[in-house]
Amino acid sequence: MLENINTQCGFVAIVGRPNVGKSTLMNHLIGQKISITSRKPQTTQHKINGVLSSGDKQFIFVDTPGFQKRYLNKMNDLLNLAVVNSLSNVDAVLYVVEAGLFNPGDEAVIELLPKDGNVILVVNKQDKMKDKEELARYIYTISGKFPFKHVVGLSAKHHTGLEELLAKIKLPQGPFLYPDDQLTDKNTKFLVSEIIREKLFRHLGEELPYSIAVIIDEFSTKEPQLTRISATILVDKVNQKGIVIGKNGEKLKQISTEARLDIEQLISNKVFLQVWVKVKTGFADEAKFLKQFES
Repeated sequence: MLENINTQCGFVAIVGRPNVGKSTLMNHLIGQKISITSRKPQTTQHKINGVLSSGDKQFIFVDTPGFQKRYLNKMNDLLNLAVVNSLSNVDAVLYVVEAGLFNPGDEAVIELLPKDGNVILVVNKQDKMKDKEELARYIYTISGKFPFKHVVGLSAKHHTGLEELLAKIKLPQGPFLYPDDQLTDKNTKFLVSEIIREKLFRHLGEELPYSIAVIIDEFSTKEPQLTRISATILVDKVNQKGIVIGKNGEKLKQISTEARLDIEQLISNKVFLQVWVKVKTGFADEAKFLKQFES
């Protein structure tokens, strides 16, 4: 860990409406998948720190849930509050929009941005706009909505424009807060549960509500070349259990297989994964479940 007085270290919040590519952006910035992605809005439900140590700089990126007011319940209220809280005590803010699109959801996030903060407009997925003049007009329009310090166009998925973005982020002087080789503040069991949850959302999408939980019951590394993992998927209703399992268990098998492959890549070891589905009516309203979304 560098402690030289010439080092720079700071927190950088990544905010935006759902589905603009915030998690993909952070994953590509740090070079490791630690935040899950899917087309389902608010797939990211926890504030996750991704750490990039580069030379004398350490960027601590804070990935947040997508801010939205379309679906309001206790859980979504807490997710929105997490976004608001993430804008406090950070050194920079990346406000992410999707090239060519701007809707009331984007506008709602702008209203949260600190007017005197170090806010950078990040226009993601710009590769989708082939007309460069149209892209320039779009960027000009959006950049006029807030006193952004900088404007950067990029494509996180294709890893283009990221170096320019890093160069624009100004960090304060200070010692590194994490070891040089640490990539996140979350432990491996958390990341494993998130990988399984990602596969659920990717394969089941709108068929399942947000109130689904993945609990890691066993994470054994007793065998040097094999990690044994047992997980339970909690659903609220009996019919949801059938959706997850699928006909003849095929859906659960597919979800488990894809999760296992990602977990093996994460921990660099062979994995034996067992996944069970359990119905626990009303668990999503329990204080213990909701507490994890508080920030």
